[in-house]
Amino acid sequence: MTTPLEAAEPVAVQAAGSGEDRPAGRGTLRYALSKAGGALFSIAAVIVGTFFVFRLLPGDPVRNLAQGRNMTPAQLNLERHRLGLDKPVLDQFFDFVGKTLRLDLGLSYEYKRPVLDLIGERIGPTLLLAGTGTILAVSLGIWQGTRAGWRHGSRFDRFSTGVSLVLWSVPTFWLGLLLLMVFGVGVGPIPGLFPFRGIESVDAPDGFAYLLDVASHMVLPCLTLVAVVYAQYLLVMRSSLLEEVSQDYVTTARAKGLRDEDVRRRHAVPNALLPTVTLVFMRMGFVVGGAVTVEYIYSWPGLGQLFYRAIEVPDFTLMQGTFMLITVAVILMNTLADVVYHSLDPRVRSA
Repeated sequence: MTTPLEAAEPVAVQAAGSGEDRPAGRGTLRYALSKAGGALFSIAAVIVGTFFVFRLLPGDPVRNLAQGRNMTPAQLNLERHRLGLDKPVLDQFFDFVGKTLRLDLGLSYEYKRPVLDLIGERIGPTLLLAGTGTILAVSLGIWQGTRAGWRHGSRFDRFSTGVSLVLWSVPTFWLGLLLLMVFGVGVGPIPGLFPFRGIESVDAPDGFAYLLDVASHMVLPCLTLVAVVYAQYLLVMRSSLLEEVSQDYVTTARAKGLRDEDVRRRHAVPNALLPTVTLVFMRMGFVVGGAVTVEYIYSWPGLGQLFYRAIEVPDFTLMQGTFMLITVAVILMNTLADVVYHSLDPRVRSA
């Protein structure tokens, strides 16, 4: 008797040998171009919105920068003219758009340096923190989601899902301050275990010892970032696996006598990974933005610290540059996630 899996194999081989994948490839290209067009429109909207939204913030950048300095009104007006803040708002806007199109984000009011240079110096620590946090969150979420989905209703399922939902609902700044007080400063009999300021010690050693020093400074901020992010991967992986378990091919594989471990690892999990992989791409941009709060709590010298300092001044050019970088990263990652999902899932291509 021929099983459904065996009967489907010749059809799959025949479809793979035909030329039907070429129209699908052209369809994916058209889909990618349409998504790229939408992304460009979104980026244009971000450029326009970024300029006007930050102009609504209270505070005078010139007066804030002049604090502690005895400057006359004439000197303040001269500084305002140097920064271009005495021009009409529309003139400032067109200057901003023209420079942005030339990839010139202007000079920082406070640091008096090109914004691109400041971002270039700070993006490394942000990518280190966000990248490490993403890898750990994805690994933990997929592992726990797989076990929870395959053992639906078990103690592990209820416990892991409950803990992840609680951590996901906790505000990032509150959890960060809690971990800082308990494991950084120390509470009662619990001593401070990890450093919680900056990316390295003042007397940081060289070589491998320096890497260990940076890793110790990463523990608390990375733990905070992972705790509030991994639940998304866990829940999506768990939900996808539960859906795959109920499919006919899993029942057929078990009926053929395959071990439960092989059915899960070779059949169910690969198909359930698709939504999770898509979520990883979509969340990459948001992780960079989400690291802003964590960086501020732990004095991590990344884009988060830079952005918060720009808000305090307010340093319009620096705020615009860092905010655009974060939002453009989110838009590009979402577009890439749509294209990847469209190319990997035939159900989406045929829709």
